[in-house]
Amino acid sequence: MRKCLYLFFCFMSLLSYSQGTIKKYNFSEQNQGNNSNYGNQNNFGDPNNLGNQNIQQENNEKRSLREKVKKDSIAPMKDYKIITILRDTIAVDTALTLKNYYKFNYLRKDNFGLLPFANEGQTYATLKYSQKENSVLPGFGFEAKHFNYMKAEDITYHSSPTPRTEMYYKTVMKQGQSLDAFITLNTSEHLNMFLAYKGMRSLGKYMSQLSSTGNFRIGGSYYSPNKRYVLFTHFVAQDILNQENGGIRDLNLFETSEKPYNKRERLNVYFRDGESLLKGKRMFLHHEYQLNSSLANGILLTHEFTYEDKFFEYSQENLNSNYTQKDRFGASFKSSISNKTKYYTLSNKVGAAFQSGLLGRVEVFADFYKYNYQYNSVATINEEFIPSVLEKNITLIGGKYTYKKENWKAFLLLYNSLGNDNTSNIQVNIDYALAENIGLQAGYQKLSRMGNLNYYLYQSDYVNYNWNNSFNNEKINQFDATLTTPWVTLEGSYQVIKDKLYFSNDNPVYNDFGIAKQLLVTPKQYGKTINFLSLQASKEIKLGRFGLDNTILYQEVDQDENILNVPKLLTRNTFYYKGALFDKALKFQTGITFTYFSKFYGNDYNPVIGDFYVQDKVKIGDYPVFDFFIDMKVRTARIYFVLEHFNASMSGYKYYTAPNYPYKDFTFRFGLVWNFFS
Repeated sequence: MRKCLYLFFCFMSLLSYSQGTIKKYNFSEQNQGNNSNYGNQNNFGDPNNLGNQNIQQENNEKRSLREKVKKDSIAPMKDYKIITILRDTIAVDTALTLKNYYKFNYLRKDNFGLLPFANEGQTYATLKYSQKENSVLPGFGFEAKHFNYMKAEDITYHSSPTPRTEMYYKTVMKQGQSLDAFITLNTSEHLNMFLAYKGMRSLGKYMSQLSSTGNFRIGGSYYSPNKRYVLFTHFVAQDILNQENGGIRDLNLFETSEKPYNKRERLNVYFRDGESLLKGKRMFLHHEYQLNSSLANGILLTHEFTYEDKFFEYSQENLNSNYTQKDRFGASFKSSISNKTKYYTLSNKVGAAFQSGLLGRVEVFADFYKYNYQYNSVATINEEFIPSVLEKNITLIGGKYTYKKENWKAFLLLYNSLGNDNTSNIQVNIDYALAENIGLQAGYQKLSRMGNLNYYLYQSDYVNYNWNNSFNNEKINQFDATLTTPWVTLEGSYQVIKDKLYFSNDNPVYNDFGIAKQLLVTPKQYGKTINFLSLQASKEIKLGRFGLDNTILYQEVDQDENILNVPKLLTRNTFYYKGALFDKALKFQTGITFTYFSKFYGNDYNPVIGDFYVQDKVKIGDYPVFDFFIDMKVRTARIYFVLEHFNASMSGYKYYTAPNYPYKDFTFRFGLVWNFFS
């Protein structure tokens, strides 16, 4: 990652030079056009001696042109565009809005439905279970460590008339900072490049809770002058390091929070030498070529290539330390733990498409996919053979149809494997604009896919954390609908889930707080059906300079056992005031955000597998969280002051993210997002 940082700062230095070069080039190009007006004039032997007048007139026009170029060097904001791999295009938004305030966090997106752990850069508990699963292929696993791991679809591409820079900064819990620096430029109208690095380091308020992460991204997009060839590409290198303390051991000391235990570093934890590391890199290329010259109608050839390799490692230096609960995860083969899982995937997707202004776009494709999931050795545990590798070649064929016409948008996706693993996906989405500001979206998905690979195979220096399993495909039928109106936005989702994979603890011995004395977690499959319903309503009410933004989510699960566990009620309400000072040179908004979720059996976190496991002994929730904020904007800089969970000492110390992992205490946060357009 140091090499990535070195490249980043080198690129920034070169870019500061290239910005001036680009402006000079544009100016010279326009001057050449003006000089051509005088190309046929010959001042030598001018009988009226008009040469000096012409030169003076030319100098005046050059001066006017310089002033015009300087004035117009920043294009209209709507011309700075962000483009997704699905070709959705949005304009860069620097407004001072609640929408942007909700995105002012470590993930850089609205995290409604996610409950962060106490330290920045740790994992999140999932409160909202209604996200559509887009991948039909088996994943790596270790899902708790992937919230900040950027997937290929998370990378955006750009169109920028002038170089654009965005700087994000936010303070953390203790001793560190969070920074996301991004820069993009168009060297020509057809070629865009971008470079970005997000780094975060936070010591945390509890013992052995350090987080240190980095996300390096570089890429670009290109389309030919005749627009028949289009390319998107990126390279990403990421690492997510966390010290793993296993949670606090004496919950009574936390809940009373009497001195000296109101200082969180005084609370004892399970481990002081646990550590997890997720690291990966990815190369991605997507390009298309249209065979005929008509852009509205014709045949295209498409190709998409993805290579990604990563590993997850959990380690503990000394199980015999006086500060370690030795048998927390059961017996071990050695006095130190070093579990490392390697993984790589290779995908080559080729296809052909026909697009018509009248009929839409029809595409057929074949995806040649390979994965390799491995360890360095084989093992035999309790007479069960544990292999060192899972690998497979999967060929998927499919088709995609897209239609856009006036008020209608339609999308159909079909995927099916040629092998015997029964992988398949059917996805339909329809979007219809009923009237201005009124829209209806509806979707359906039928999915059959393998689970994440760490359900099937895992090796560890802990005896109980070794398995080699065979499971059925997970099967999901999902219906979604969204109604958008000026009065309210309604979202609904209904899922029928069969053969769900999950982790649970095999040890039945618990303490007085319902915390298991040992965590002997293994993967399992729930063969029965789970029915899941979620309904969400959102509405922002404005009255003059005051406003009230409301989001309420209701969830209901029908199941025979507590496998899919979510709170029934989740709400976020923000009351705010907007104003301006200094002749409107400074705009600001200030308010209070209230969040709440009802009690439920929250999943617990297990650092050895980097994942959450199901439990039905301890309920968490039913505590209010209030945040006070002041946001200000000066030109293109937005400045944020936030008092997070300022009611912590008022509502009682029974706020948890997982059964023995507390939610964050009162914290003052400061930060800014600054955009430069030159």
